[in-house]
Amino acid sequence: MEQIREIYVKPKFIKQMTNGYPLILKEAIDMPEVAVSEGTIVELLDAQGGYIATGYYGEQNKGIGWVLSRKQKEVIDVRFFTKKIREAAEKRAVFFASEQTTAFRVFNGEGDGIGGLTIDFFNGFYMVSWYSEGIYAFRDVVYEALNIALNTRGVYEKLRFNTNGQYVEQDDYVSGEKSDFPLIVKENGMNFAVDLNDRAMTGIFLDQRNVRKALRDHYAIDKTVLNTFSYTGAFSVAAALGGASGTTSVDLAKRSLAKTIEQFAVNEIDYESQDIKVMNVFDYFSYAKRHELKFDVVVLDPPSFARTKKMTFSTAKDYPKLLKDALAITIDNGVIIASTNNASFDMKKFKTFIDKAFKETDTRYKILEQHQLPEDFAVPHNFPEFNYLKVVIIQVIS
Repeated sequence: MEQIREIYVKPKFIKQMTNGYPLILKEAIDMPEVAVSEGTIVELLDAQGGYIATGYYGEQNKGIGWVLSRKQKEVIDVRFFTKKIREAAEKRAVFFASEQTTAFRVFNGEGDGIGGLTIDFFNGFYMVSWYSEGIYAFRDVVYEALNIALNTRGVYEKLRFNTNGQYVEQDDYVSGEKSDFPLIVKENGMNFAVDLNDRAMTGIFLDQRNVRKALRDHYAIDKTVLNTFSYTGAFSVAAALGGASGTTSVDLAKRSLAKTIEQFAVNEIDYESQDIKVMNVFDYFSYAKRHELKFDVVVLDPPSFARTKKMTFSTAKDYPKLLKDALAITIDNGVIIASTNNASFDMKKFKTFIDKAFKETDTRYKILEQHQLPEDFAVPHNFPEFNYLKVVIIQVIS
């Protein structure tokens, strides 16, 4: 990282920033003529040179950096990062003490004061994810701080940022004990197999913990459950453990078959009694309609954007169609769990997608529950736009 650089904030953005907005938007600053390197500490000033905040420069899809401190004399060093990590861990004390849940988020980026950096806990092991080359410039001091703040059994990392036009997705062992994979973790008493050294993913999306619990505890018993975009089948496992009469998991990725079998196996569920399909979800909708298949519960948790040879899909424009496809194979009085992690729209907008789908199919509905990020996924106070997860559990009314 370089020495401190002064950057001036445009007047109309000053109030937002002084109120605690953590992201340094490109349009909010007067960019200096000389290029600023990734990882440079920047002092954000008003036009008169008055201090606003200290941050780091790091280009990513949301802006050009993140605010780290609003104390002018605070030094961004090992002590700074140790304090931030320790404070975040203390807020998750109930998770660290739990025997029923051994996988959760310890540090959630801007919600815990350092945008672009997340730290997850997996049964004694930590996984650090770097979302910007700028924060990655602090790698050595962050790992030193992590080892001071927490008793780390072993540390892995994932690089998830763009550099030289190439998107970096790299897993690597960092320090401490090396885990044997799959590593078995618990979530509300359910077992899940994870691999911290397996490309971009780990095998489970931790932000859906409360939704899986809701499915298991309230909606699965004696029901047929369709899990679309199923990834490794975590929702299917929750449904089966909740007493579902049968589950169907559908995902286009070939590796989803073995991964889903593995998740059933670590919960002592006979995978042969469940249905696992490796195919395009939209093709499966057509297949189900042709064969007059209907489900009691349908889980929709698509990627924000996907492209196949036949089509492209974007939750921002195609979610109503996805819901209509799901409605066609959901029984009367059935339940749809509609989810998206697309941060480009909020819960209010998401509900308009739901309303549009039901109105266009002349179907009545009732919202039973709604969820956003769980408590370990801290978001900045007063800025709900960083709460990207939106889940609405809907009952179809016949």
